[in-house]
Amino acid sequence: MNLIEELVARNLVQDITPGTEEQLNKEMTAGYIGFDPTADSLHIGSLLQITLLMRLQRAGHKPYALVGGATGMIGDPSGKSQERNLQDADTIERNCEGIRKQLGKFLDFDAATPNAAVMVNNYDWLKDYSFLHFIRDIGKHISINYMLSKDSVQKRLETGLSFTEFTYQLIQGYDFYYLYNSHNVKLQLGGADQWGNILTGTELIRRKGGGEGYALTSPLITKSDGSKFGKSEGGNVWLDPERTSPYQFYQFWLKLPDVEAEKMALVFSFNTVEEIRTLIAAHQEAPHLRKLQKALAEELTIMVHSAEDLAFAQKASDILFGQSSLEALQTLNERQLLEAMEGVPQVTATKEALGEGIDLITFLADRSVFASKGEARKMIQNGGVSINKQKVTGADFILTNEHLLNSKYMLIQKGKSNYTLAIFN
Repeated sequence: MNLIEELVARNLVQDITPGTEEQLNKEMTAGYIGFDPTADSLHIGSLLQITLLMRLQRAGHKPYALVGGATGMIGDPSGKSQERNLQDADTIERNCEGIRKQLGKFLDFDAATPNAAVMVNNYDWLKDYSFLHFIRDIGKHISINYMLSKDSVQKRLETGLSFTEFTYQLIQGYDFYYLYNSHNVKLQLGGADQWGNILTGTELIRRKGGGEGYALTSPLITKSDGSKFGKSEGGNVWLDPERTSPYQFYQFWLKLPDVEAEKMALVFSFNTVEEIRTLIAAHQEAPHLRKLQKALAEELTIMVHSAEDLAFAQKASDILFGQSSLEALQTLNERQLLEAMEGVPQVTATKEALGEGIDLITFLADRSVFASKGEARKMIQNGGVSINKQKVTGADFILTNEHLLNSKYMLIQKGKSNYTLAIFN
């Protein structure tokens, strides 16, 4: 199975220009994907593009990662309903540096490797390109009618599109033309919303230089409800562990609905298509075991973070959602506990009050963990409340300093997995 056949089998080909498969089968081919520096970290919405470059390199081709230091100053109208706020040069440079560091984890940049990855920044070749020279040398090759026909432009004409964003496709097209001539890059890959911009590049290569560039786009990944993939209830799921902890990253994949998990396994896993289909079949026979989600969560947590981070994520998951004990919970240090509790509701109190003891029912009602003392009492009597993974057995339970984790925290559990973190200062 060659690269294009594999991408097709994984449902990763939306549009492709004629001759692309033949070019990739003929010789080692350089291909690139652009990354927009809107933040100093990529998120899992960008992970598809990263894995496309990884697949390209593993198939023996040469990947180029373009960080848009110049185009990031403009903003791509593709897929946007309104114009975004423009960033200053210092912010963009800081974001570009963060992305550079992240991409180094996924691609082999060792110059001794024949198909070593290369990272470029389009600011390097656009910063000294004057406006007059650009519209004379580049603009004359692409007509207004051609630019207006693009979906990314058409969708924004009703709501408004500035000249700044309108010119984005010309600059992205020039990036492809520049890389084609200076680095022999013959292929550009991207999401389906980039098809028009990429074709502008192939047109420039053909009209201005008489060459032939190739293009391939993948379907945009959305959740089963149609919302943007890569977002959780708390926002983007980032690749930076400081923005999204490895535990939360692991949990995102673990919680995928079955239909999404089947699709994402083909898209993101580096197991063979046959192995994935076998795993999907096993999962469908016993979906309650969540074999598919666990396998995907394990593979991607190691790929994005590390085996050590996976081990902690699994340990924390077992402690919080399994049949664990107080002793197991106490093995988590403060950082690990807070990572595992990211996004969990929090309540606060003072340590002084614990000196005399706090009536649990009063505490739960006063902090709105329960709507009333009566509701809290009923849940306790039914065995539905635990403190630090230990079930509360009586309505007269008193909280003391002995219940603190890491001298500051207390884990309140309602039912099977409804948690509140109490913080005592």
